[in-house]
Amino acid sequence: MTNTPYTSAPPSSYQPLIPREEALTRLRTELGTRREHIRQAFEQREKNGVETARNLALLMDHIIETLARYAGLPGSETEQPAHSEAFCLCATGGYGAALMAPFSDVDLLFLTQTPPSADLIKSIEYVLYTLWDLGLRVGHATRTIESAMEMAKTDQTACTTLLDIRPLYGQTALAHTLRKQHDIYLKGPSLKKFIRGAIAQREERHLAFGDTPYLVEPHIKEGKGGLRDLQVLNWIGHAALGYDIPEQSTRQHARGLAPISTLLGLLTKREVARTRILWNFFWTVRLHLHYITGRNEERLTFDVQPIIGARMRYGNHGHQRGVDRFMRHHFLMARAVMRLSHVFQPALILYLRHQIQQSPPHIEAGPEAFKRIDGYLSLPNPLALVKEPVTVFRFLDCARRHQLTLHPTALQQLIRFERHSAALRENAEAASLFLKLLCDPLKEAHAPADAPTHEAIKERTFWLPLLNETGILSHFLPGWSRILGRTQFDGYHLYSVDAHIIESIRILRLIEQGQMADELPLAYKIARTITQRTILYLAALLHDIGKGRGGGHSEIGAQIATRICQQLGLSASDSDTVSWLVLHHLLLSRTAFSRDIDDPQTILDLADIIQSPKRLRLLLLLSIIDIRAVGPHAWNAWKATLLGRLYSRIADVLEGGLQAQEDDERVEQNKIFVQEALQAEGMTPADIAHFIKLGRPGYWLGFDGDSQLRHARLVSRYRAEGRDDAILLDIAPLPERGITELTVFCKDQPGLFSRITGALALCGASIADARIHTLNGNMVLDTFWFQDPYGEAFIEEEHLDRLRETVIQAIHGEIDLSETLKAAQFPLTRRLEALHIPSQVLIDNEASESCSIVEVNGRDRPALLHNITATLSRMKLHISSAHIMTYGLRAVDVFYITDATGHKLTSPAQEEALAAALINTLHQTAEPPT
Repeated sequence: MTNTPYTSAPPSSYQPLIPREEALTRLRTELGTRREHIRQAFEQREKNGVETARNLALLMDHIIETLARYAGLPGSETEQPAHSEAFCLCATGGYGAALMAPFSDVDLLFLTQTPPSADLIKSIEYVLYTLWDLGLRVGHATRTIESAMEMAKTDQTACTTLLDIRPLYGQTALAHTLRKQHDIYLKGPSLKKFIRGAIAQREERHLAFGDTPYLVEPHIKEGKGGLRDLQVLNWIGHAALGYDIPEQSTRQHARGLAPISTLLGLLTKREVARTRILWNFFWTVRLHLHYITGRNEERLTFDVQPIIGARMRYGNHGHQRGVDRFMRHHFLMARAVMRLSHVFQPALILYLRHQIQQSPPHIEAGPEAFKRIDGYLSLPNPLALVKEPVTVFRFLDCARRHQLTLHPTALQQLIRFERHSAALRENAEAASLFLKLLCDPLKEAHAPADAPTHEAIKERTFWLPLLNETGILSHFLPGWSRILGRTQFDGYHLYSVDAHIIESIRILRLIEQGQMADELPLAYKIARTITQRTILYLAALLHDIGKGRGGGHSEIGAQIATRICQQLGLSASDSDTVSWLVLHHLLLSRTAFSRDIDDPQTILDLADIIQSPKRLRLLLLLSIIDIRAVGPHAWNAWKATLLGRLYSRIADVLEGGLQAQEDDERVEQNKIFVQEALQAEGMTPADIAHFIKLGRPGYWLGFDGDSQLRHARLVSRYRAEGRDDAILLDIAPLPERGITELTVFCKDQPGLFSRITGALALCGASIADARIHTLNGNMVLDTFWFQDPYGEAFIEEEHLDRLRETVIQAIHGEIDLSETLKAAQFPLTRRLEALHIPSQVLIDNEASESCSIVEVNGRDRPALLHNITATLSRMKLHISSAHIMTYGLRAVDVFYITDATGHKLTSPAQEEALAAALINTLHQTAEPPT
């Protein structure tokens, strides 16, 4: 709230009853002592969340009432002189609802009959200054009844705050008069406008704080499925009923939706009890969050989740940690809030429409033995789902084919049907209808003109979220209940496992429709050729279903997928393909981002696993949607480039092409192309001949022609320098790939790779890939592909100049990289430090013909790559290529290495020594939490 100024107040002779300094001393002591008692009672589980929130509000009532007396504000009708100003101090907003968190705002309305005098303004200032000095966050306004109503009629937030107006001190008749006028205003068109405004504000909040309740770090107040959604339902109900709510129910407002839903008969007693559980759960979590952080914090971040889980007695159980169980329960509670929103809000709106229009619902026969109520599709008999469970899928399929929105009562019946849906597992008709709901293209539904929101309609037409939120999916698909609300604590995934899967299905639908053709052109091109849509959709639905069981989720998921495919009536061949896709859904992405895809052995090994061009296309689509469904920032142009190159090379082998070997013909073709292009540019024959002789076969197969032309120009400049110690750099921004390419050409020297990676880290560059080519004449051509901190290419000239200068200084040893990098590093926040990222080193001597492959997993740090490569250099190991990938806080750095003689690591002792040294490096670079 903001204060409304008044301009005509006469001079003041105001004197408070008690000086403000004395009042501040008294109240600070009392407030601190009583707050601590309330906190102890809560943390010792003597009081639950709602009781504690009410006690904090009662304490604030006492503080404010006492302060009002100290300030000499006009009292009640019986206490103040007849000539005194009519005045009432009121609580509004969340505080008006008589519930407070420890660091909530204190929303106050200083209500007057007429514009306040100078003395009254001074006494109000006395109250406000003292509250501020007590460290309280105060929202306030001074208004007459008329100005308060004017504001309520033009401002949605002001109108909402008056719903919970509560007199604290002074003439309570003023507050009741304002409430009556507010109640009169909220009738007919104004009520409809208010409800639509409340819903619109909620949708805006969801977009701002995450339009899903399944974020791994949810905002418990403003996020979807949070406390504010419950409050919105309360506000809509109170606006609708106004003074029709009995006084007893008003006093029970802290129980959440109970008074409204009970009076309207929209929820059963069991569902009413459930709302009270929800209300208490979210208030309990919110109070813990405030007490632990010591501030008005509403986001449930990684660092506080284990603490709150422990305080709320969520212990470890089997493979599940206590924090996992707590967050899963939180997501189930958020889902229950969404259920209420889907059912209670539309039902209330329909109820109001009937009341306003004073007409009963319009019921008519609908398609296929169902019925329509006011244009919404409904069930003819509430017991139909129990008597014949397959009716649930018939009903949804009918809505799909006829493009109709479901009636709120039908949604409520689907939710109540949840526990009966397991009977559908062996039903062939249910299986067939489920596959249609899963795979059929998204269509826009026809809905009545006053349907609640477009967003709600859109969710109804995408049936998978509805099946998940109603609980039907958990009972219908074996294993789904195990991933429901399961959090992924890695700093990479944004959503719970089930939400990630549903997002992947949504992405697949959009790809098919061409709505993501610009972002995912390769996926769109391939999707248009796919004929096995059911297989692809089922693979997307089941690819992560094996998570949370204590083993490799791909292997476990493949077994579950086989059972589900059999349940759904797929043929043995199709079931095998779905299971195979689930088993290998990470194969392409892991290879593209962490292996040398120019290594012929890598391509041949993948081709041997995949075997079929059809499987390759399905696997590529599944890989793309899996990455993109992690979140919008998980996918970028560089990943698209790598996956596209890998796909082309495997397809070449599977379709009988060049067999991915260092083919002499391809090498010669590339040399001829480069030679002719350089001649056309006017390069001297001597420089051309020198460059052609430098590269070994692996070089000519590892780069495209444009890159090789840039390299040739670099080599020509080096020859022109005429110095053996010359170091030449070429930096080429490639914005269409979302990457910048750095090429360094110089004499080979120990630790060169490590110094370059350190220089790039100093400039804030994140290395995505690196390749090292040792050329003839002891020359090296090191190529690095890197991005800025936002996952984009470096393109600004000043940034590129700084990069060039820093790399040259680092190579010449003019920078002490160890000290400079240490000083430049910023410690992780406690939120991110709370995530456990294990360190691991894997060494593979089989996947490459010429190199040992070393995979280093650990917590990502700006200088991590430099530290790892410095360790490899100290151990006199040569790096042929490096492939860098980060998944949130986890770095996966893969190196193709040889020993000093150019061979693989040949003994277990060498491997053990290398693994120990790298583990030690990971532990040294991972700072402990502060």
